Amino acid sequence: MWGTTPTIPAGTVRAVNRLTARWAHATATATATTGAPDAVAPATPELDAPTGTVLSAAGLWPLLGFLADGAAGAARAELEEALGLRAEEAAGAARGLLAALSAIPGSTAAVGLWARHDLKVREEWRAGLPGTAFGRLGGEGPEADQRRLDAWAAEHTDGLIPTMPVTVREDTELVLAVAQALRTRWIRPFRPGLLSPEAGAWAGRELVGLHRSTSLLDRVGVAEAPFGPLTVLRVLGNTGVDVHLLLGPEEADGGAVLSAGIELLSGARKAVPGDLLPLGTPGPGLRVGLRLSETCEPSLDVSTSPFSLTSDHDLLSHARLLGLTAACVPDPAPLPGVSEEPLVVEGAQQTAMARFHARGFEAASVSAMAAAGGIPRMPYRVRSVELDIDRPFGFLAVHRTSRLVLSAGWVAEPVPYDEDDVVDPYEDEHEDEHEDWDA
Repeated sequence: MWGTTPTIPAGTVRAVNRLTARWAHATATATATTGAPDAVAPATPELDAPTGTVLSAAGLWPLLGFLADGAAGAARAELEEALGLRAEEAAGAARGLLAALSAIPGSTAAVGLWARHDLKVREEWRAGLPGTAFGRLGGEGPEADQRRLDAWAAEHTDGLIPTMPVTVREDTELVLAVAQALRTRWIRPFRPGLLSPEAGAWAGRELVGLHRSTSLLDRVGVAEAPFGPLTVLRVLGNTGVDVHLLLGPEEADGGAVLSAGIELLSGARKAVPGDLLPLGTPGPGLRVGLRLSETCEPSLDVSTSPFSLTSDHDLLSHARLLGLTAACVPDPAPLPGVSEEPLVVEGAQQTAMARFHARGFEAASVSAMAAAGGIPRMPYRVRSVELDIDRPFGFLAVHRTSRLVLSAGWVAEPVPYDEDDVVDPYEDEHEDEHEDWDA
């Protein structure tokens, strides 16, 4: 058995769980929409319905805390809202959280910072990062830098995440990353076997299942949530890390189920334990009854599904929720406390993974932010537009003054090329070659 799990301040727990609930809900909602309303870059759905998603606010929250410590103005205020605490407290709370994560048996956490060789990082900000592996970018080019950062991610997640989620570019001035990983073994392992659902989305399929029995009925419970009953199963690990499996009604939104599960952790909702549940079907997936037995011990028989998930999250697709909108805007400089030269966030990503199997659970994440110069190196900024319509595309015929769409379609196949037949049938009908297309 492992040692005692470290104490994490209640305020930090509330703040991180708040971010988890908000981010999970927003991520789940993104599956049913074409993009998030708070995006500063085109949003892409982050959930793949057949396989699911995984994210780690605990791995992201310290990165946002260190960023807030060097931010000013609107960027600082926005990060404070995302973090749930004041910026002047953020770096200390982030250091404390990382120390606690590292002290959990089977868990590791690390911070990495890399800056271009000529970037003057403010020493007082850098000193607030715990045990940072500080390196310089640009010595041998972006590809060499990327290999070093990938190696760091693999090292600090014990190989669970082999690459850094952000890409180093020629204009990348600074990269800040947080890596965390954990492994635990079940106190009572599962038995692999067959799972044959009779109802629901998986009905009629033969699947890999995990099965186990216990006499501890309080491992399962049912709570009332806005969408209806929520069944919660606690699976205990030997490192003080448990996994809660949450099952809501079939029609329940995934983000709402996760949010309700987090509310249970805070005490905002209460679950009725298995030994107090009424007979019948008191919760999703549950059947409570009476049966004959050779012993006087009650029984809780569990069947579930193993899973292995990996997700890549573009954090800027939820920039407002995560406090990063203003940090991407160069005027005024959002991160004056980080370096003497102006910087803006050019990319922020998280790669996260989780595996649930017969003997245990493992998870890891690497959250990274890349910053570029807030002032261009060249003295002039000119417009450069490139357009390649070289794949299937759609079209709209729009009435100019009313913006009414008169016709719409999708072009799936191009006209095949034949050198002998390539003739412009309208070559004699061209009108003004200099017409103003923006009219």
